Amino acid sequence: MARSRSKAVAAQGNGPDLSGWARRPGDRQFVEALARGLEVLRAFKPNDGVLGNLEISERTNLPRPTVTRLTYTLTKLGYLTYLERLGRYKLAPGALSIGYAAMANFRIREVARPLMQAMADEAKASVALGGPDRLSMVYISHLRSSSRVGVRLEVGSRIPMATSAMGRAYLAALPDAERAPICELIEARSGEDWPRVRDGIERGREQIARWGFTISVGEWQDDINGVGVPFVPQDGSGVLAFNCGAPAFMLAPARLQHEIGPHMVDMVRSVETRLAGGDDDFGVRRYKNPVFAGGDLGGEREDGERKGQRPKTAGRRERPNGS
Repeated sequence: MARSRSKAVAAQGNGPDLSGWARRPGDRQFVEALARGLEVLRAFKPNDGVLGNLEISERTNLPRPTVTRLTYTLTKLGYLTYLERLGRYKLAPGALSIGYAAMANFRIREVARPLMQAMADEAKASVALGGPDRLSMVYISHLRSSSRVGVRLEVGSRIPMATSAMGRAYLAALPDAERAPICELIEARSGEDWPRVRDGIERGREQIARWGFTISVGEWQDDINGVGVPFVPQDGSGVLAFNCGAPAFMLAPARLQHEIGPHMVDMVRSVETRLAGGDDDFGVRRYKNPVFAGGDLGGEREDGERKGQRPKTAGRRERPNGS
């Protein structure tokens, strides 16, 4: 009975179901004990502070005796710190070292940073790079413009994969064999909302195929609009995605389609060029007016380039025609 209840709770999104994420029937390489230990570490969230064994058990759907042994072991290994006065645990510096090592090995963060900042300043919005974490996208890098109004997220923040522009861009770039099982999990989590969520994912795939970017208008949050562009590393290290987002009153759908989306595609192509050792002028572009309007360039660059002349890019997709 307890086991069935745990599975039901996991399906509702209140805790992980390990078998649904990685383990498959007959997978003899999967180490259950290691997976459970990592689930304990995942139970800690940015604003938690400290957690007791009971809270960790409820979040992970693991039996409390199992959690007690795991937290003891993780404390001995330096990943948790036990606060004897409170009878609770917090993440230790050992856990931080894993995250730092992971971030330090994302070379794309440093390469993309000046391009992302230039894009954020131009759009007066936020520009982020993210990767998959189960059914979410986690921010690996996040740059903001000087505007006081924007999307207030940080590195490590998570957004839903199924309804955000970043997540849909990521899904669109996956091979069918990888996307299908993820969509099955999304369907299980979405319940009655699945037809709407599925249509949004399919719309994202169509937009990526046509324009190179996808748009989310109030689908992640009612007052947030954004554009997503996939990034497929040549080294085979896994699909990532960029987004550009802001409050809806700052990024109207027409601006997303005709200006921000195409320019985000240009930015990602520039990132690809720089990662390959090339160079481009994206980071020094400054437009006084919107770049794309109805499919035509409508701004004048500060370096004196004539209005209507297209900037050089490493590659270009079909431009939206306003339909």
